[in-house]
Amino acid sequence: MMQTIRFGIIGCGLMGREFASAAARWLHLTESRARPEIVGVCDTNEALMGWFSTHLPNLKQTTTDFRELLANPDIDAIYCAVPHSLHADFYPQIVAAGKHLLGEKPFGMDAGQNATITKAIADHPGVLVRCSSEMPYFPGAQRVIEFVRSGAIGDILEVESAFLHSSDLNPDKKINWKRIASVNGDYGCMGDLGMHVCHVPLRLGWKPSSVHASLVNRVTDRPDDKGNRVPCDTWDNATITGSVEMPDGTFPLVLKTWRIAPGESNTWSLRVLGMKGSALFTTKSPRQWQYMHYEAGGAQAWQVEDLGYQSLFPAITGGIFEFGFADAIQQMWAAFIDELAGGDARGFPCATPAEAADHHAILNAALASGRTGQVQDVEYSQ
Repeated sequence: MMQTIRFGIIGCGLMGREFASAAARWLHLTESRARPEIVGVCDTNEALMGWFSTHLPNLKQTTTDFRELLANPDIDAIYCAVPHSLHADFYPQIVAAGKHLLGEKPFGMDAGQNATITKAIADHPGVLVRCSSEMPYFPGAQRVIEFVRSGAIGDILEVESAFLHSSDLNPDKKINWKRIASVNGDYGCMGDLGMHVCHVPLRLGWKPSSVHASLVNRVTDRPDDKGNRVPCDTWDNATITGSVEMPDGTFPLVLKTWRIAPGESNTWSLRVLGMKGSALFTTKSPRQWQYMHYEAGGAQAWQVEDLGYQSLFPAITGGIFEFGFADAIQQMWAAFIDELAGGDARGFPCATPAEAADHHAILNAALASGRTGQVQDVEYSQ
């Protein structure tokens, strides 16, 4: 019989519902070691929990106090999706309660809060902790990663990793907590999107030693629920250029986290350019990836391959069909649950606490650079 891992959800917003949807479709996966079962949910907004009560037949606990979930012996693991300002309070309590944790990025509102979380994790080595980052689970992204790991790139010329939104182009869009520094943190757009662009570079060992950042705060006020204009004091866009030192030379790593990107719609992309080969994936073309093999004096020609549904964790969907965002979410959860069940996440685990700490070091340096206009060294904690 397949192992069941019982989950509680803290934070019943969009991403909590995405996890519930992925869990409900677990039969979609054909080779899973275990399955999730959501048995408890928590949110201070009781109305949000109604959706879960309606759609989850095995739900046994609803509460407005997350500590009641942590005290429940029938819960093995927690998914926590709360505003950044609560991470440093909630995450240590979750791991101290012995619950495995998949937490939302950025794992603390700033580097100091992240250090608090990191210490709590180190104090409880028996608890598995991972950070949410689903975009690298697109088949095309995995192909780019495999291409790099094969050595086909050669000496690297440049890497660009980007996550581009467009909705904030509308200056009349209502403000939410991600646009308020006291709740989101001073990182602004980098805090919410930074793990998305840092996950693959850090996984491949590309840690910039220094960064220069251009930070943009274009919309300085937005309407609240009453129609009043209130301060919007977070960075809208960030373009970070890091210097990565490798044995075969130094190359630029460009990290883009933009909430104002005209014409884009939640576009994630990864581009690696090298002397022997290059590779590109973008969610604008979700079923394709592009690559180039180059020999001295030869043609410089991009090849485009349709991948269809060729996921890291096999599924019932035929390979000729298209992979999407909800599938990436499920693949990320499959990786986490595979580790909980004793597996290796098929060689690509979810983002680790160490990677979350490294991405904080990058964002902290980028924040200082954006404010001063100077190149800043990145001070890693490990």
